[in-house]
Amino acid sequence: MTALQNSLLVILLHGVGSNGADLAPLGENWKTRLPGAVFVSPNAPERSSFGTGYQWFSVAGVTEENRPARIIAARPAFDTVISDIIEENGFNGRLDRVVLVGFSQGTIMSLDAVASGRWPVAAVVGFSGRLATEQPLTPSTATKILLVHGTSDPVIPSWETEKAETELKAAGVAVETVIEPGLGHTISIGGADRAADFLEGIARN
Repeated sequence: MTALQNSLLVILLHGVGSNGADLAPLGENWKTRLPGAVFVSPNAPERSSFGTGYQWFSVAGVTEENRPARIIAARPAFDTVISDIIEENGFNGRLDRVVLVGFSQGTIMSLDAVASGRWPVAAVVGFSGRLATEQPLTPSTATKILLVHGTSDPVIPSWETEKAETELKAAGVAVETVIEPGLGHTISIGGADRAADFLEGIARN
């Protein structure tokens, strides 16, 4: 294989009210474990409804009932961001070497990208998120997923990750879940290390 064929493109997708620079250090930390990988951490396409940072979709007045429609409305702009990054980094036709890593709302969009069947990427790592895609789910069963969540998350409860695991496994996807006792709405050192282990396995395939 050439270096490009053997490398990964890891796209880091931040949460609402944040920006790409907030997640970029995660990729920097993983570079020693994944020396051939390309890391990109974009801003979401919209300014946050709350005035700071960016968002993939608005959470102002969001409910369990209206969230799926907001995700559907956000798909075209999300897909443009992902497509542009893939093209700019020479990974067209190589979705089997692309990984989406999300935190919070970034996880929601990453899981939707796979669960809707739009992005049959190699893998997804999702921190502190939920699966909010309407049924039926139509994912590629070749995609591998790691979900990490803290039991003390006050923003998105950890049972959302357990629910996502159940639904994605029912759709035929291989899912690993790490539930971290006492962790809030954040990424722990242990969670980041577990994700690096997971990504090393993806890189070797």
